[in-house]
This record gives sequence, C-alpha cells and structure tokens, in this order.
Amino acid sequence: MAYFAKVNNQNIVVSVVRVSNSVIEVNGVESETAGQTFLTNMYGNEVGFSWVQTSYNSTFRKNYAGKGDTYDAARDAFIPPAPYSGWTLNETTCKWEPPVSYPDDGNFYTWDSATSSWTQQT
Repeated sequence: MAYFAKVNNQNIVVSVVRVSNSVIEVNGVESETAGQTFLTNMYGNEVGFSWVQTSYNSTFRKNYAGKGDTYDAARDAFIPPAPYSGWTLNETTCKWEPPVSYPDDGNFYTWDSATSSWTQQT
C-alpha cells in the first residue's frame, strides 16, 4: 500500500489516504505522479490542495504524515506540531527533541512543561 497526504495551501496535512500499489506502479516502479493523478481523478482537482506521498515506515520525507502536520517542501519532510513549548526541531530527523534528554534509568517519565523537566511516574 501507498499513502498520500492531502495538503492545503498553508502546507498543513488535512487527511491521509491509502492507495493500492497497483494504482501507483508504472512498469513495476512506484510513481508518485500516478498516485497524484489517481487521487485527483477520484476526489476532483480542489483548488488550494495537493497530494504528497508519505511513507508509513518513514523511509522518505522523514516522518509519516498525520493530520495537522506540516509539509516542508524545502526539507521535503512532514513535520508534526511541536509537542511542547521549548522543544527544538532536529534538522536531520525533523523530529522534536526536548531541551533535557529523557532519563536512561529504566523508569517511566512524562514531560512537565511547567518545570521543563522529566517527572518520574510511579
């Protein structure tokens, strides 16, 4: 299966749909253009929207697209919203990272925005 994100003119993902590999394969090779054409024919050519292929296992475009994510054409990546204030976007992975690393002691922690630290859960 192939997956495509419907992206609005603000580059925000509004939905993600699944397309059969048989639809997007041209001479045995996946074609993003074939998928875009199929989806445009199926849903119509809506002004202000485009279809961008996404990878379920994140083998391209950094992250699997989700509703509310941003498609950054310059990075050719889907970027989720920052989970918390103060987290930094890793430019290589396009994933958000906390200002303090997650503790590596085998315990479970949650992020505490008020203190900008990890709080151990008991």
